Amino acid sequence: MTAHATPVLSMMLVTFSAEDPGGWEHMLRRAEEADRAGIDSLALSDHVVFGEHLDAYADPARGGAEGGRQPTGPDGHWLEPLTTATYLAGRTTHVHFFTGILLAALRRPVVLAKMAATLDVLSGGRLDLGVGVGWQREEYEAAGLDYAKRGAELNHSLAVVQTLWRETAASFSDDRLEFTAIHQMPKPTRPGGVPIWVSGTINDRAMARLARFGQGWIPWGPDADDLVESIPRMRAAVAAAGADPDPIQVTGALPVVKGTDGEDDLDATMAVVPALRAAGVTDFRLGLRIRPDAADAEERLAALVHAFRSTVGRPTAG
Repeated sequence: MTAHATPVLSMMLVTFSAEDPGGWEHMLRRAEEADRAGIDSLALSDHVVFGEHLDAYADPARGGAEGGRQPTGPDGHWLEPLTTATYLAGRTTHVHFFTGILLAALRRPVVLAKMAATLDVLSGGRLDLGVGVGWQREEYEAAGLDYAKRGAELNHSLAVVQTLWRETAASFSDDRLEFTAIHQMPKPTRPGGVPIWVSGTINDRAMARLARFGQGWIPWGPDADDLVESIPRMRAAVAAAGADPDPIQVTGALPVVKGTDGEDDLDATMAVVPALRAAGVTDFRLGLRIRPDAADAEERLAALVHAFRSTVGRPTAG
């Protein structure tokens, strides 16, 4: 996809629970409803393990969000996103899956490359990988990795997976891994491999990562609050890092506005779309809460899809 790609409407699929939900049928049902309603992409979050210092989520110095709060305790139930997306891909037809975000460095890169390519091929190209360094020291320690070097670990992982996706007889060398004439098939469906979206604020390390590996940017922290202001700065930083910023896509929040009657105000919700689109947002992430037992979820989502597509000039069916 390019900066002029068709704008898409996405939403977070809740794949975690503060306590044992007693089954995940509600999650499957929501994914199937989103697929039928025409939602373009479902974002799935990632935690492999938890320590007991969850206040770190609110510390920007550690990769967290100021004022943020981790949505579960350390014993919350979190489904692994690539495994979950593989299951859901077999139960859906059109909707894409977006890891938002995958802590890619916690997986061995040669295995991550194989897993992502397999899912991409079996789903017909319905996978994008959103990646980031995360905020939790304990996840890196449990994986035997140095938390202080988490950025370098992520760069290493992305370099390996893209090499394996792009080269028939792949060769790679850095300070921690070297291989020559390594074959890994099948390749992902799209040239260059599964699209990678890089999460982060506008800082030198994150922007260098985006310039080197990314097809899309997931703004974080204060840079997500005013995209009209931050997207030009992101593009300038990517250019300064030596890459063409024009093709970089951007995820932006699209909060669902409630009317005085408590129902979704579609006009008010879509009023911000033209300015965000002009600024460079290509993936509009719905901000809404739907109860697990909601009976009107598909109807509600279909109405939002129809309003969005009308706003951006997309066909409202298909």
